[in-house]
Amino acid sequence: MAYNETLALRIARRLAEFQVDFAEKKMFGGIAFMVNDKMCAGVTKEQMMLRVMDEHYDGLLEENHVHSMQFTGKTMRGFLFIDQEAFETDPALERFINYGLEFGEKGILKSKKK
Repeated sequence: MAYNETLALRIARRLAEFQVDFAEKKMFGGIAFMVNDKMCAGVTKEQMMLRVMDEHYDGLLEENHVHSMQFTGKTMRGFLFIDQEAFETDPALERFINYGLEFGEKGILKSKKK
């Protein structure tokens, strides 16, 4: 599945400007940017994917052009889709990336091991 490569480049450039150690990984039919082995942002089709701390999730969902991420019919709490209209300017994109970086730096992932 194709994704907006221009948006992916914008995100990668911002992460590099912040001097963040990140990796790119194909995920969710697009590309994800990983910080500390956790997805913090990504691109699928024309939308930005964003992983946020629980305390920001509900508030961000109230903003225009921000949607819950549905994958295989389930809402993935903590994951958001953001439409292009919300990050047309660099400061707007940077604001969203900062939420993702906070998750990458502080977020705790539950172990999938039983």
